[in-house]
Amino acid sequence: MSTEFISMANETLNMFMFLAIELTILYIVISYAIGVLQEYVPKEKVQTLLASQNGRGYVIAAVLGAITPFCSCSTIPFLKGLLKARAGFGPTIVFLLSSPLLNPLIIGILAVTFSIQLAVFYFVIAMVVSISAGVLLEKLGFEKYVRPETYAEQEKSCTPSNKSSEKPSTEPNRWIKIWRSTWKDFKKTLPYLLVGVSIGSIIYGFVPTELIVKYAGENKWYAIPIAAVIGIPLYIRASAIIPLSAGLVKKGMAMGSVMALIIGSAGASLTEVILLRSIFEKQMIAAFLTVVLGMAMAAGYLYSVVF
Repeated sequence: MSTEFISMANETLNMFMFLAIELTILYIVISYAIGVLQEYVPKEKVQTLLASQNGRGYVIAAVLGAITPFCSCSTIPFLKGLLKARAGFGPTIVFLLSSPLLNPLIIGILAVTFSIQLAVFYFVIAMVVSISAGVLLEKLGFEKYVRPETYAEQEKSCTPSNKSSEKPSTEPNRWIKIWRSTWKDFKKTLPYLLVGVSIGSIIYGFVPTELIVKYAGENKWYAIPIAAVIGIPLYIRASAIIPLSAGLVKKGMAMGSVMALIIGSAGASLTEVILLRSIFEKQMIAAFLTVVLGMAMAAGYLYSVVF
């Protein structure tokens, strides 16, 4: 083997070990903290708060989205529950947008992988656009594009319902239950995390800088919209897309393009769109995709201007 290849392999391995350990610790700590929060914020209370007709409902929806790191599978049943409970349409849309985008895991990994400044910028953009989109879509009357059967459907869960235990004396306390749930979720996420870290590390160690700069460099205006569009079909969990993006940045990818890629990937996915088709008419789905893509491109261009 050549000296150059051995050097690149060592860089790849070092980057892999660093990201894998750091992100594992971060994921477990944040997930457990969120589990504790969810223990004290029951769904019924959420629905009551979002049923408010005043402006606070939008802010509350965004905040709740930020503390409930749902994936597509768990967001859709929750969304149906909010609609059935006749929560405000605008706040419900804010929750739909903000829950995956303001996932605490994304914010935390952004801060650790890149910088707190970048994480704050991302958070503000996602929060402002989510709330603005919810207000605008309600004002434009997009509630009429909710399928009528959605209000009458029995809410479905992504997991089997938990039956009451007949052995209360052996039931673990809530802290142990939260830990078990955290660990179970982490085991499911671990393959995605390792794939993302592996790809990011390989890109960091082996992909020529010139190739990245050629198509996603600072001076390529078209890199941002391309990154935003690619992000949707290229849906990867936050634990994978951010390490992958870190590898691209180290190879010369513009941060504006990284912002567009992360928002496009986290904000929507083909699976989510398919699931939303059972709730919304195509006009509402088109509006949802327009918001996510618009947010991704706006964040990319704005980052380039501000920083």
